[in-house]
Amino acid sequence: MLLNCFHFSFTVSDIEASVHFYRDILGMKLVHRMVHDQPYTSKQVAFDNAFLKVALFTIDAMPQPPSGHILELIEYANPRGEPTDTATNRPGAAHMAFQVDDLQAEYARMKALGVRFKSEPVQITAGRNAGGWTVYLLDPDNITLEMVQPKSL
Repeated sequence: MLLNCFHFSFTVSDIEASVHFYRDILGMKLVHRMVHDQPYTSKQVAFDNAFLKVALFTIDAMPQPPSGHILELIEYANPRGEPTDTATNRPGAAHMAFQVDDLQAEYARMKALGVRFKSEPVQITAGRNAGGWTVYLLDPDNITLEMVQPKSL
C-alpha cells in the first residue's frame, strides 16, 4: 500500500478572515479557491445540501504533496457549525507547526499585527529539539499553531 500525505485541513468560521491570516500574516501561498456544493460533497461530508467554501495553501520552499497544496481551509456555509473547544489537551485537537529561522523576530512581527500567543517564546531545554525555541499561537478560530526555531547546527 502506498501512503503519502495529500493535505490536511482545518474547518474555519470565516474563510475571508482565515485567508487573510494564513496568507498575509503567516506568509503561506494561496494556490486555489473553490466551492464544494456537488451531490458527492454532501455524501462525503454526510450533510444534506452541503455548501463549502475552500481555500488551498502551500509553502513554496517545501516539497509539494501530490495535491499541490499542504493546507485546506473549509468554511461550512451550509450547514453552519458551532465553534468547538480547541484546547490542546482535548482529544481530537490538532495543531500545525511551522519552522522559522528567527522565532523572536517572527513573534515580534506577528504580535505587532495583533496575533494572539499562548506564551512568549520558550527555549527548548530537553529532548531532540533542545537548544531550539518554540511558541504556540492562535488563528482566528482559536486553532493552535506552533512556530519552532530549531537549534543552531
